[in-house]
Amino acid sequence: MRFRPVKNLITRLFVRGFRPDMSDAVEPDPLAYPSFNAFFTRALRADARPLAGDAGTLASPVDGTVSQLGPIRDGTLLQAKGRDYTLDALLAGAAPAWAPEFHDGSFATIYLAPYNYHRIHMPTDGTLRELWYVPGRLFSVNASAAAGVRDLFARNERLVLLFEGPVGAFAVIFVGALNVGSMATVWHGDVTPRRPRRACPLPLPPEADRFRARGAEIGRFNMGSTVILLFARDRADLAAGLASGNVLKMGEQIGRIHSPGSHA
Repeated sequence: MRFRPVKNLITRLFVRGFRPDMSDAVEPDPLAYPSFNAFFTRALRADARPLAGDAGTLASPVDGTVSQLGPIRDGTLLQAKGRDYTLDALLAGAAPAWAPEFHDGSFATIYLAPYNYHRIHMPTDGTLRELWYVPGRLFSVNASAAAGVRDLFARNERLVLLFEGPVGAFAVIFVGALNVGSMATVWHGDVTPRRPRRACPLPLPPEADRFRARGAEIGRFNMGSTVILLFARDRADLAAGLASGNVLKMGEQIGRIHSPGSHA
């Protein structure tokens, strides 16, 4: 929406209802953006999200709230209290050779509210090896939906980005949601909505463009949604103090690359 009177009305209503923090945006005036989506996916100042720690530190890939995190026990992840879902259902056949890497590994699920910054960044250094589109529904992904909708994250539309790096194999999964009909990567631009709606790998960029350093941008949501991180067994130590409900900024420490005897 670029027609200024309507665009400005929608933006004012959004700002009034959700009160996003514009102080760290490159352009702090919400009405200065050419479209509502440009405002919603706004860039931040270069110094707004410093990366915590050193190269061995796992950084939050987004601004958001921890939904759940912990071990992947026998291929099962915790969605909400009393509600689990399986790793195989989450991956939905995408990159089948990778699923065994994450069995008995660890995961972190981070929810992005509408008022959050909506670009997604690398939690650690990595090289993109596969990228899959998985069709699905667009249920809301807020806390009440996570508690009430069976297999929520395994039913919504999603992008599965698979990397290798110093932490071994890891995945960054973009989960679509209510009002999130569009997800984008820095390599492909807008990926969803997509036709035909079937699980499929997306073309990889040239080899020289697949590496991304910790903190580098890799994609964005066009409304609030969820990111799920998957790590291989004994490769990541999630921070001991990190818990469901913790509010994160992109770049904050969420753990460390595992080394014998280490503690996050």
